[in-house]
Amino acid sequence: MFITTESFNYRGQKGEIIVWEKIKQVFDQRKCLIYWRYPIFSIGKNNRKEADILIADYELGLIIIEVKSLLIDQLVSIQGHSWNYQNFYIPSGNPYQQAETQLFSLLEYVNQEPSLYNKIAAKALVALPFITSQKWQLKGFHKIPSNPPILFQDNLLSLETIKRIIRQTPKIIKGQSINNYQWNLLLSILSGTPVLSTDSHQVLSKNNSKGKILKQLRKHLHQFDLQQEKIAKQIPPGFQRIRGVAGSGKTVLLCQKAAIMYLKNPQWKIAFIFFSRSLYEEIIEQIDQWIRYFSHQQKTYNKNSQQLQIFHAWGSREQLGFYRFLCQVTGVVPLGVHQTSFQQPSEALGEVCVNLLNQTAIPQIFDAILIDEGQDLMVNNWLYQGKQPFYWLAYQALRPIDAINTQQKRLIWTYDELQSLGSLKVPHPSEIFGKELGNIVTGKYDNDVNKTEVMSCCYRTPHSIIIAAHAMGMGWLRSQGILTGMTAQKDWKTLGYEIEGELKKGQKITIKRPLNNSPNPLYKAWKEPFIQFNKYLSRQQEISALSQQIYNNLRHDGLRPSKEILVLILGDYFESLKLQQAIANFLIRQGIDIYIPGSKNCNDFSQESEQNPNQFWYEGAITISRIYRAKGQEADMVYILGLDQIAKVENDLLLRNQLFVAMTRSRGWLTVSGIGQYSLYQELEKVLEQKDTFTITYTPPKQREIRVTEAAELLQRYQLGERNFQQAELSNMNLQKLNLEDINLIGANLSGTNLQNSNLNRAKLIAANLKNANLTGVSLVKAKLIGADLTNANLTDADLTNTDLTDVILNNTQGIMNYN
Repeated sequence: MFITTESFNYRGQKGEIIVWEKIKQVFDQRKCLIYWRYPIFSIGKNNRKEADILIADYELGLIIIEVKSLLIDQLVSIQGHSWNYQNFYIPSGNPYQQAETQLFSLLEYVNQEPSLYNKIAAKALVALPFITSQKWQLKGFHKIPSNPPILFQDNLLSLETIKRIIRQTPKIIKGQSINNYQWNLLLSILSGTPVLSTDSHQVLSKNNSKGKILKQLRKHLHQFDLQQEKIAKQIPPGFQRIRGVAGSGKTVLLCQKAAIMYLKNPQWKIAFIFFSRSLYEEIIEQIDQWIRYFSHQQKTYNKNSQQLQIFHAWGSREQLGFYRFLCQVTGVVPLGVHQTSFQQPSEALGEVCVNLLNQTAIPQIFDAILIDEGQDLMVNNWLYQGKQPFYWLAYQALRPIDAINTQQKRLIWTYDELQSLGSLKVPHPSEIFGKELGNIVTGKYDNDVNKTEVMSCCYRTPHSIIIAAHAMGMGWLRSQGILTGMTAQKDWKTLGYEIEGELKKGQKITIKRPLNNSPNPLYKAWKEPFIQFNKYLSRQQEISALSQQIYNNLRHDGLRPSKEILVLILGDYFESLKLQQAIANFLIRQGIDIYIPGSKNCNDFSQESEQNPNQFWYEGAITISRIYRAKGQEADMVYILGLDQIAKVENDLLLRNQLFVAMTRSRGWLTVSGIGQYSLYQELEKVLEQKDTFTITYTPPKQREIRVTEAAELLQRYQLGERNFQQAELSNMNLQKLNLEDINLIGANLSGTNLQNSNLNRAKLIAANLKNANLTGVSLVKAKLIGADLTNANLTDADLTNTDLTDVILNNTQGIMNYN
């Protein structure tokens, strides 16, 4: 497992690339995790430096290699651990001592785990890719007592020599052999999961109570996930889109990515943006914790810093948001929601962003912008020149990554379209930035950094709840047919589901979610159902039952009111507000303290007075929230009231999204309730009976098809009439069996792409990179491949009738002779 946290993007890194590639070859078949530039920082007065190469090996332990791309004439002298340079980018350094310091910083975290204390071996080396051992000896440096273990240029010529030198390097910490449990614990610590640990507290309840079970589970670190680790640690040299199911950790990873960007690039200006003000406390706390962790407690988040600014999307007079910040910078008078045509928050925000874009040019201020829950910023009615206005505002406020790639900017956004409460539009590039930038997140950057990441694993919500939430959100068991969903098995798989059978109308299919895609550990300790559904004759009966259930949670289950219990209200603004007040009134009369998000104090429910708009929780009180406020929040015990408000218009996808968002706030147990009798209730009861396997008669989605894979998205754009995919980054994609007639792929990168049996008749593939592409059985009738690179491509059984192959590169190309 190899992770490059940043690109090799300047000439001085040539030596680092040599060493990195050799280390990858040496450790390729070993049980290990290896980072290029792992972000554990040794911070001095004038610089901050992370480890060049960190190796975590099951047998060898932790190894840090500090790479110095020096020529022998640039090293003037060595005095103790200090190396003095000339004609180098710094006058002096202490590479071995620096590697040691970074090792000890890591080991401090490792040794906090009792089962790892002094168990992990550790060693450090210096690599000199441009200095031979002979030149080193001619200078007499090998005689110096502080001469460290070194990998020289001539050592790098032999993999066996590299292995031998690493093995023979003296250990700084002797360590012991470890088992698989200890190895996984080590990986979790490297990924930073101790940051996610919560403080333990005394639980006064029975041993098998919910509170006692949670206390036991919280002692364990979160499990290591390689995809999550890459997303969090890698800094892309441009756009990146992160799609994840609810509970997959999108916000946590984005906060970690922002913190690492800040530490790695202290000169950058970075903005972290989210939609709901109630997330301020959580976002600031997480980013601060990640900064502390990776700086070894030497740095903290500074809210007054211009280098890392945390904004909610809009802003107010009391607190700058991103929109109001740009108004301030440009001298434009900001508008409030009451000055817009739409009272719906996202549409109103879209309107003011269009207004700002029409009034003034937006200055390029930021080097990176990270947007969380990007689906909340999509609008239907207010577009700016065919583009999504908030995203275009962010794009305009970014500097290009360099003077050559002026369109390439470091804008990173996360989303899950099933959690959208305002628009059914999906934030893909053509929709956001227009067709001219429609290809910006297809394929990969150098060093295996994906432009689009899709996270299918749900860690927060228990297995049965995430399945039920998807089933209800999409309408799997709806008697009139599915409302929204995927039409290809690969798209289902990307969301964590397995499909048996053909996805054709009228065919029987089975939908199953493997347990390892929802690894919440609670299922091992709790054998009873995680979800309850209750129907009541009246609203008063529903609220009375809620009161009794909460009393039991507090008195017998050992749950705390704040952050462990959450009450959510479904429905439109007025109905949900009325129900929220009724619940608050009743619980207060029963002696249960409550908190309405945005209120100044607990037991204050004066219509969300907005005296404290950033606050969602209140110590000692149970939060009662309408669904819009609850985005991004979570609790162990979640109560959802007012299901009847969804059931009355059960074919409304935005209302179903409310239910989906509410259900996935749970990290433990869930109770859903409503009054009356509706077909949606029967649908939910059937969903709960199915557990984790659903056998249904498939019908294509009636309202919206969800495209997850890059291939599915490309096909959708093609079907909507787009043909221009010129210069598109489509390497290593699976595009087999697609109809792509007349497509423009001039200069596109299709290296390693599978186009088997696809129709590319009359396609423009001029100067396209088709190295290692699978073109078996492809139809290229009248296609233009002038100057295309077909090195190692396979064109067996391809139809090349009247294909223009002028100046194509045919190194080791298979099947190319069979054309007219």
